[in-house]
Amino acid sequence: MKLIYVGDPMCSWCYGFGRELSALTARVPDLDLEIVVGGLRAGATDVLDEAGKRFRLPHWKRVEELSGLPFNREAFMAREGFVYDTEPVCRAVVAARRIAGDKGLLDVFRTLQHGFYVEGLDTTDGRVLAAIAVKALHANGVSVTIDEFYQTWAAAETIEEAQRDFARARALGVNSFPTLLLENDGRIFPVGNGYASVNALEHELSQLEAKLQ
Repeated sequence: MKLIYVGDPMCSWCYGFGRELSALTARVPDLDLEIVVGGLRAGATDVLDEAGKRFRLPHWKRVEELSGLPFNREAFMAREGFVYDTEPVCRAVVAARRIAGDKGLLDVFRTLQHGFYVEGLDTTDGRVLAAIAVKALHANGVSVTIDEFYQTWAAAETIEEAQRDFARARALGVNSFPTLLLENDGRIFPVGNGYASVNALEHELSQLEAKLQ
């Protein structure tokens, strides 16, 4: 039995959900967590214009109200020529997994989110992603340099593995992020779709586990 989290680090609702998911994993330490990156806007090439930026602000406000997590709107609005391509940041999660397995992977995911939403960093840039991810990996006792991480991130094998994650998300029937699932004996059960509090998630999980016993 394990949890499967399908999300994208540059999805605002996934950012808001991060604290709740971390709290849940602390409450159910016996359940492993598999992270599948969904590729919300993977491969996007269109430059985000002023209207596109402003369209996102009400969503950010709602996430902020529910989660209590901050957003750096000023840095986002000031960014010019920004292509909202989430493939690079998803691939950074995959690169971390290739380097360290699941060790600290949720921390890497959340640190990448913090880099984008709070620090206003360009999380479509491989070098920026490497610096962010290495910081999180070091905090989890994983020894890797920024250059080593970047080389893993840029490798063809990592690109292919990220694509496999996107395909897995679709195969799981996920069409919105965040989505939390429970796998038991090869069967998949929904735990949460969209933002949910840790208490609601824990309740749903306990209900599921009771049915499966």
